Amino acid sequence: MKVAIVFNQDMSGVINRFGMQNKEVYNPETIRRAAEALETAGHNVAIIDGNMKVVEKLQEFMPPTPPGEKMGIVFNMAYGIQGENRYTHIPSLLEMLGIPYIGSSPAGHTLALDKITTKIILQKNHIPTPDYWVLSNSNEPTDTIAFPAVVKPKMEAVSFGLQLVHSTDQLHTAVNSIVNEFQQQALVEKFIRGREFAVGILGNNPPVTFPVLEIDLGNNPDAIQTVDDKKKKPLPKICPANLPEHLAKKMIDLSLQTFKALQLRDFARVDIRMDPNNNIYILEINSMASLGKTSSYVYAASVAGYDFKSLINKILECGIKRYFPGWEPNRLNRKTTPAVPLHVRLRSFLREHQQNIEKNLKKMVDTNTYFRSVSRVNELGTLITRSINPLGFKLHSIPQVEVGNILFFTNTPDKTIDVLLLAHIDNKTQLRDHVYYVESDQKLFGSGIWENKGGLAVMIAAFQALRYNHTLRGLRIGVLLTTDDTLRGKYAESHVRQLGENAKYVLGIRGSSLNGNIITSRSGAASYSISMNLKKSGKAEDAAWATGFFSQAVARLTKLTHPGKGLIISPWKIEVTSNIADATAHGEAHFSIRFNDPDQLVFLDKKIRTLIPRKYANSLDIKVEGGVRRPPLPRSEKTSMLWEKIKNIADKMDIPVTEAHQWSSADICFIDPNVPAIDALGPLGAKASENNEFILRRTLTERAAFLAVILHELSNPG
Repeated sequence: MKVAIVFNQDMSGVINRFGMQNKEVYNPETIRRAAEALETAGHNVAIIDGNMKVVEKLQEFMPPTPPGEKMGIVFNMAYGIQGENRYTHIPSLLEMLGIPYIGSSPAGHTLALDKITTKIILQKNHIPTPDYWVLSNSNEPTDTIAFPAVVKPKMEAVSFGLQLVHSTDQLHTAVNSIVNEFQQQALVEKFIRGREFAVGILGNNPPVTFPVLEIDLGNNPDAIQTVDDKKKKPLPKICPANLPEHLAKKMIDLSLQTFKALQLRDFARVDIRMDPNNNIYILEINSMASLGKTSSYVYAASVAGYDFKSLINKILECGIKRYFPGWEPNRLNRKTTPAVPLHVRLRSFLREHQQNIEKNLKKMVDTNTYFRSVSRVNELGTLITRSINPLGFKLHSIPQVEVGNILFFTNTPDKTIDVLLLAHIDNKTQLRDHVYYVESDQKLFGSGIWENKGGLAVMIAAFQALRYNHTLRGLRIGVLLTTDDTLRGKYAESHVRQLGENAKYVLGIRGSSLNGNIITSRSGAASYSISMNLKKSGKAEDAAWATGFFSQAVARLTKLTHPGKGLIISPWKIEVTSNIADATAHGEAHFSIRFNDPDQLVFLDKKIRTLIPRKYANSLDIKVEGGVRRPPLPRSEKTSMLWEKIKNIADKMDIPVTEAHQWSSADICFIDPNVPAIDALGPLGAKASENNEFILRRTLTERAAFLAVILHELSNPG
């Protein structure tokens, strides 16, 4: 299942900074551990910053789901950025978007976050809680307040602003501090001398509790736990708490009553004080209990038998079952450490190295590789060589004069290889039109970044991840990088054919479309140029006839297009000139042709070369040039079997892929049809403009992990 962890990192990601600012954030290390935990259970995880761009990022990661297909879910760890009821901001947005999420509803968060509302509800439900007063400023009457008292903001968590006061002067100072700093009312609560406890709650129907946990106050009944204690030097925890069974049961019962009264769900933590007479008081409930390493909730969960990974997945399970009652989880047993699947280890490595992957991609994109700029094409080849050689690959360079050197890498001395990866490093964008690397939150832009350079970055990253996981050495891989794709493989054809014959599988790493197309067949490519001159006749009417005849002939040829039969004839340049006074006429037409059946082109070639009947040979001088540039790549039975393997891998990794035919040709078309071949395993993207392309940023690592698993599976079929 697709799981998006939403948390807050960029607190400036708003239109305006306005109102109460959040002070509560997760350590990025906790977010990383949560992502790893979810990936261990087989989920496809994205980490998304819960700022103003969260909608766009969620839509890109989990687009609208057709009826009957699996829907993604958000693991909400976002405390909010600013304003009131900040816990509700992401849940409310997700409700509007129609995206499931774990955790309490906006209504539940609202009730629990507002400590005054919590007090009222507790009292209405006869749940014991300390007496309290509410002050909007220090000038309000305070003569009924009993000291010592605890003063805290009305709507904060993690003990922010919490102070213990013993006099009216201290009270006034504390209230002013809270009103000014937190821009909200102050809750003044009767201080309960004694011991402090917490009860973690998990689940819904019915919710269960962890063993009661005690905060070790060092036998000081007047001690409290401040925000600094929690952040810098957490107080020791005792779990299970040293309590008589009936008191522990009472705390658990009151906690569950509180959870239900405040309409919470999935998980929460209840904070409790008990006085020397064993009277129990509910202080508050945290509807987003911290999942940090030192938190009371995680500590108590570990005593209950949940390690961090199983806890995170159990919380997710609670949310999923609310939305999808029939869903069966890939369960992680309590306190077990199952073997971490390869794809999880790969994703973890790639996520941590995303910055380096993008840095390497930037270097490639900023290198203009116009096919006639031989030195620049070779410069990119050198850059790739420096990345691949340390991974155990040996370079075999095939020198070229008119284009850059063709490069072949292999990590095995064997002639036969398991997988041949095919890519090109040239393009048709000249230096004056080159678009340099630009990044946004979700997309990366630049010349060639989608067509070929993103795929090269994916390939290198996949190799690095496999090597890190000690699985690259056992794979027999070849990499062929051609330099004449713009010339449709004029020089590379023989090398592609020869190396393809020595491979069990061939994979192309060109970019994929935005819907994740995997190419299992491609059309062949042909191009023709037809030129016509009117022979000298001296008759003005002949100029008019010649231009009309040529235009009609070109139109007849274009009308032979039949997409249903796999034939497209597209003129990309037509020019006709004539001069009645001089009785001259000239015509030129250039065609690009895509075809799926070689017999079609045999027929078409004859048609083109006899476009002008012989009876007009005395009147018109006709010249026809061109022919097949690349053959079609058919969808063979072996390719179908390869597609099924790749589709199964994608399903296991929760990566959406679709099978597609591509009208454009590529070097992979030179591969013998008896060798299973599939293309478009690079990142998802598209053309942004004529010379600019983009890829979806997150798919760099997603496709790298995908490719790495494919290489591993194809090289180890057992």
